[in-house]
Amino acid sequence: MASTVSRSAGRHATGTKSDLEHWESGPSRTRRGRDPFDTAYARGITEELPEPAVRSRALPPAPFALHGAVITPDGAWSSGYVTVADGVIARVSRRRPTDVPVQETDGVLLPGLLDLHGHPEFNVFAAWEPPRLYDNRYAWRRSTPYQQLVRDPQNRLLTQVPPKTQTRYAEVRALVGGVTGIQGASGASTSTSEPLVRNVDQWAFGAHRARSMVDLPSGSFGLPTFQRVMERIAAGDVTAFYLHLSEGRRGDAVSAKEFQHFLDLGGATPATNVIHGSALTADDLRTLAGAGCRLVWSPQSNLRLYGETTLAGEALAAGMPVALGADWLPSGSTSLLAEMKVARRELAQQGHPVPAADLVAMVTSVAARVAGLDEHLGAVAEGRPADLVVLERHHADPYENVCLADPSWVELVCIGGDVTYARADWFASLSGAAEGTTIEDLVAWGKPMRLDTGFQGGADVPSLSTVRGLLTDAYPAVGPIFA
Repeated sequence: MASTVSRSAGRHATGTKSDLEHWESGPSRTRRGRDPFDTAYARGITEELPEPAVRSRALPPAPFALHGAVITPDGAWSSGYVTVADGVIARVSRRRPTDVPVQETDGVLLPGLLDLHGHPEFNVFAAWEPPRLYDNRYAWRRSTPYQQLVRDPQNRLLTQVPPKTQTRYAEVRALVGGVTGIQGASGASTSTSEPLVRNVDQWAFGAHRARSMVDLPSGSFGLPTFQRVMERIAAGDVTAFYLHLSEGRRGDAVSAKEFQHFLDLGGATPATNVIHGSALTADDLRTLAGAGCRLVWSPQSNLRLYGETTLAGEALAAGMPVALGADWLPSGSTSLLAEMKVARRELAQQGHPVPAADLVAMVTSVAARVAGLDEHLGAVAEGRPADLVVLERHHADPYENVCLADPSWVELVCIGGDVTYARADWFASLSGAAEGTTIEDLVAWGKPMRLDTGFQGGADVPSLSTVRGLLTDAYPAVGPIFA
């Protein structure tokens, strides 16, 4: 059990006492009431969402098979065939099927990647260069440069573009990087229609069994909401609870106090997914591991904002499942594939190098377990939803190939059997729809690709060109997808 650190500990670029008082008074409140940006930032998903309308596909794709190297739950095959039919993986075999058309990929087939920490509405902004290192997230959230570069533009966008617009743009950014499931989108952005990629902390596979919070309760502010989440966990209704915790530098008094408050509130449960935890000590991480907590790690954002990141090697050594998240574009990685590379280097520097297969698991099978969705996602296996990615092959070892990949290597992304993003020369033969208002031809890192943002049907789903136009009209400095 970690002890509370004194108020004078951990002073760096900002005044720790003011940070502590700021957190204790409620980090999302101002004298004039709640700022719309802070409302969006701190909202999370704390209550059960209404079930979204179910829409059928306008033209279900015919069964097909993909041939290439296959990463299966039991290891990687140098050659295998994955058959997709009726939205699921119908067969995984080494023998070429004769009952369906086969697409030769010459690539690596693996489960769709899962990005378990992000703030999708803010991924429209270009990368931010922090002018200095901060003690904790409350310090940079109050900084003038951050307000000018992110907060003020976001306030403007909140009033000038439809609610789904920013999330849809971020979903496309995730999709073209091989990601089929994300965490962190607000319920308001996707509650009335199916998202483009799976939102793992919202409705998934007929249930809403995840919740998320950005800030711990401060005093009585937010406490009833937190307690309701704990009750749902105890009842078994919630199996994944995403919570930002102790995001800052080790030795920071605010982060240490926050961790103790978290423990005092009973927040350490087998359903708790600690996001960041960069200020936690090895002993703190062992405490979390003993309670059955899981870690969602975003090293790039931590390093840029605080100059250090979570002791993820210690977390792994303590037995904590560790998944990755690219956080958001202002301070995080441009893709989950890029975040994997940062995590790999950092683990090696911490004296805890991991095999390529273990790193891939952090964004597939382990990530699915952390999300409480391992019965559905994270594995290329018969009967699972056909959430698949095909990457160009540039390395003999399929696992190493994934670790070396960047978004330009993505050849195909399939969600629930629907081809949503693929090479233009593959799309027509694999998709159930060859043309339509939401099907767009793109040049992605010099490669002709095709995107279908309306693959699940419904007239209210905007195309990428529509979304891009809405955003750039309101904010010309939108961060690019293909960069």
